Amino acid sequence: MKTRQILTGLVAVAVLTSSSAFVASGIDAPGVDAPGKKAKPTAYKVDAEKSIMKWNGKKVTGQHFGTVKLADGALTVDGGKLTGGTFTFDMNSIACTDLTDAGYNAKFIGHMKSEDFFNTAKFPTSTFKITKVTPKGGNAYDITGDMTIKGITNKVTFPATIKTTANGIEAEGKATLDRTKYDIRYGSKSFFENIGDKAIYDDFSVDMKLVAAK
Repeated sequence: MKTRQILTGLVAVAVLTSSSAFVASGIDAPGVDAPGKKAKPTAYKVDAEKSIMKWNGKKVTGQHFGTVKLADGALTVDGGKLTGGTFTFDMNSIACTDLTDAGYNAKFIGHMKSEDFFNTAKFPTSTFKITKVTPKGGNAYDITGDMTIKGITNKVTFPATIKTTANGIEAEGKATLDRTKYDIRYGSKSFFENIGDKAIYDDFSVDMKLVAAK
């Protein structure tokens, strides 16, 4: 009996010594957490096919709706919280969904891709980088980041709803952008006088629905 107790004690000492050696060397022993060790941030890749980007632009005489595709994107989660993200938009994918006449639709999109608007030949992509995420309660957040269009970057803040799912993260938000801040001045009353009902409003909106997974 005494011999068994001695052997048990020796085994316990050996296990503790081994675990201490692992921790001291910075390597986690199986089943032993190194004190103060922080988990690395986790990247969630955005699914471009499942994510939806819708834009809406208004003018004096009406408005137009359309979509633009996400080329790629990722969200960063650190300590269980969303802390960042980067997104690239394919500006050549811009489409109009309200014009049913094929010829007029093609003409409209051609104009949107021209130097009057997004100049996609020179600037085929736009980007957005999250710089700050502010919790507002529940699943509501304010997202702040750097929006770059035509090589010009401006800070943007907009409300969003973010929730975790069994497969990753889903986020929805709506941003309002002033196109003139990105050197898109065509039809703007801020720069051209006496254009009457040909004026196009400076602000346009983008509704986003993002789906991301590890």
